[in-house]
Parts: sequence; C-alpha cells; structure tokens
Amino acid sequence: MEALKSGSLAKAAGRLGLTAMSATRALAALEKELGVRLVHRTTRSLSSTAEGDLFLPHARAMLEARDNGLEAIRPRGTGVSGLLRITASAAFGRKVVAPMIPGFMDDNPDLQVDLMFTDEQVDIVARGIDVAIRIAKLRDNRLVARKLADNPRRLCASPAYIARHGAPTTLAELDHHACLVASGTSHWTFQKGSRSVQHRISGRLTANSIEALHASCMAGQGIANLSSWDVDEEIRAGRLAELVLTDAAPEALAIWAVFPSSRQIPAKARAFIAALRTVLNERLAGLVEPGEDVSPKALPQG
Repeated sequence: MEALKSGSLAKAAGRLGLTAMSATRALAALEKELGVRLVHRTTRSLSSTAEGDLFLPHARAMLEARDNGLEAIRPRGTGVSGLLRITASAAFGRKVVAPMIPGFMDDNPDLQVDLMFTDEQVDIVARGIDVAIRIAKLRDNRLVARKLADNPRRLCASPAYIARHGAPTTLAELDHHACLVASGTSHWTFQKGSRSVQHRISGRLTANSIEALHASCMAGQGIANLSSWDVDEEIRAGRLAELVLTDAAPEALAIWAVFPSSRQIPAKARAFIAALRTVLNERLAGLVEPGEDVSPKALPQG
C-alpha cells in the first residue's frame, strides 16, 4: 500500500525503515505466494494490476487486524502506536486539529501521524485514511460515521463592511448585500421557526476555500456564513460582527468522524477521536454522548 501511494518501492521502503532490496524481495515473495502479479513496475513508476486492486482492501484489512491484535496485548498506559492518517478541511485542520496534535503525539510516543488538510473531498478508502473529519451532509453510504458535535454557524461581516453598507436584519434584506459564497453554492440554509428554508444568495466573490472566504470577510468584502469555531475568536475580539436576523438563523451542520470500514475502529483512531472530543468540548456546546454511532443509511444525505 505504501508503495502504491508513493509510486516507488524505494520511497516506500524508506518510509517503512526497510532497504529497497528487502522491500523488493518481500513484494516478490507475496506475489509468488498469491500466484499473481500485484503491481506493474518500471524504472520510473509503479502501479497496481487488476489483481492488485482486488487484493488491496484485503491487505488493508489484514494490516488493520494485525494492529488491533497488537494493541489488544499492549500494556495499558503506554499509548497507541502505528501510522495514523487523518484528513480534514484546511480551515478546521489548521485551527482545531493541528494545535492538538503535538500534545496527542506526546501522549502516544510510538505513534506516527500523517495529516492531510484539503477542502477537496478525499476518497478515504482509496487513500488509506484512518479517519476523516467532515463538516457537511454526508453522501457516501459506504462509510461509517460518528457524530462528534453540533456545528453552529454564524452570519458575520467586518465592522468596515457594516459601516459602508449597514447590517441586514431579515432574510429579505440579505438580498441587497454582497455574500461571500463557496464555489457552486447558490443558496444558504436557514432555520425559520420549525422549518428549514433555502434562501438564494449572490455576491461578486466565490471561492473553493473556506479560509479564502474568511479572509475576504475580514477584509470587508461582504457577508460570510461560517462555522462558530472559525469565527468566534474574531467576533469576541471585535474584528468581525455577528449579524443576527429577526426571522431566521443559519442552520447548523454537524462535525463527523468518518471511517472507511464498518470493522472494528483501530485503537489509534479511537484515541484521536477521544482527544478531539476533549478539544471540541472546550470550544462548542451540544456534544452528543460518547459512542453514539450512526449507521451509513441513517446519515443525512445531500
């Protein structure tokens, strides 16, 4: 798996602390045992064969079972070990995940962590991700998710924007303001009494990055609809102002931990989620009870 990710046996061997020769021999031995070729190898690249694609999820399952077995007999109090791959959005990763990682690794000195922060939706099965943190309506029914916390959102603008254009007080007034919109988005969802309503919004600036929308909002370019964890610090400091409408409020999403398999979640992933819960508990209200799992079919679809 490491060889396919890096595209090179030599690079994979280096990451795993092996020599290139030993990695080559190990792959050859596995292919001999299975009686099939798993990868195409050239002097410049490495890619999986059709048989390799079929075998890959089984290989992941065997490695996961091995890690779980080792964790089961590991002395208590020594922390978790192995390589933990985590993905999250760029903004949530930078503001919430990255600051907690040093302490988490100090508590687990035998653990390696690989962070992938991106606003693109990563295929966590294909990329070998152990846990993805997502703040959205989930669409992939193959995945298993656990709700970690509610994710309240806030309409906000800079004091400079409000001084120039005023502040909307109703949904109708929002139509006359510049909204900072995620690429491909034409509506924002609001809670209006007991109903969820879609309200069309528009603006001159769109972006595929939450951090870009945040920066543009700070610079006075318009009104943004951002997560509480992303803007509360600026609101408290007066660098942004929350815009409270009299007839509606931004609909909250949820923060989910998403896993690639319904099999037992590895101890290293469970340890990370426990640590993240502690951080979220300090930042946000409304955490669900630990251990509340949601089956894939019950996940919100969008």
